[in-house]
Amino acid sequence: MKKKMNYLIFLLTIMFMVACTTVEDASIIDEETGSKEEEVTKVNTNENSEKEETVTTMDEEREVEETPGQSNDELFSGYKLIEVDGGDLSGYREPNVVVDIGYGDREYWAFTNEYGQLVRVIAEEIILQDDRNEPVLSSGRYYSDEAKVPGVVSDVLDEGHVIADSLGGVSNAYNITPQDSALNRHGDQAYMEEVIRSAGGATNFEAIITYPNTKTQIPSRYQYTYTLMGNEIVDTFDNANPDAINESIDSTGSEPSDSTDSNTNGDISSVDTNGNGQVTIKEAKDAGFSMPITSDHWLYPYMDDRDNDGMVGE
Repeated sequence: MKKKMNYLIFLLTIMFMVACTTVEDASIIDEETGSKEEEVTKVNTNENSEKEETVTTMDEEREVEETPGQSNDELFSGYKLIEVDGGDLSGYREPNVVVDIGYGDREYWAFTNEYGQLVRVIAEEIILQDDRNEPVLSSGRYYSDEAKVPGVVSDVLDEGHVIADSLGGVSNAYNITPQDSALNRHGDQAYMEEVIRSAGGATNFEAIITYPNTKTQIPSRYQYTYTLMGNEIVDTFDNANPDAINESIDSTGSEPSDSTDSNTNGDISSVDTNGNGQVTIKEAKDAGFSMPITSDHWLYPYMDDRDNDGMVGE
């Protein structure tokens, strides 16, 4: 009997040990499985993170690619860029806009203020009219007529180009201002255009146009800045008849240059303020010379006698 009891105890002990071993193995397997699942989860999480980061990066790149060019944004800030036909005869200008007024591929930019007044024109390079390769009329113009800006219907005002046809400018309202006829045809405006033509063009061109009030489209003053052969030139003049201005100056008591002093050579650099080798009527007046400058005056060779009558500024 004692032997049977010992035998049963022995069997129970073995069975207990086997059961414990099985539980431990299962626990180990569960732990290993859990670790593997955690590793898989971590891997999947990392993969998803990488995928999400990649998508974000691609979206950012797509946004950059879809953003339009910024080259003129700063220049045109505050202005709406519009297109207007170069031969449009309408005298109306939209406020706060910028328009390309260069003929063909030229880029000449005109700006208006909140009152629709043309206040600024700029061009990196003035390219002269090419009558051999461009459809230029027999009159020397691209178009048969100019925009009818309010004020141009006058006996004393021309449809004046800010940038002339000969310099590659169009004829719509964004390049036309009512300009004194004498100033436009043989005054400082005409002289400036001739200087640029003679030089074969210009760079860094800028026109600043001012008005006496916010209601008129007739300028009171022009200022042109441009570069010729490395020299910066600034021309400033009123929108008025230069002959009348000269007469007004003479009537104050100033005497015209006479022949006794005319043959005396002077220092051209003290008169030629922009250093271009030419003396304008304004430069001569600013230096204290009275008009007209006659052919026997030492300044005469440096000035432009357009009608070849031996006098400048008459």
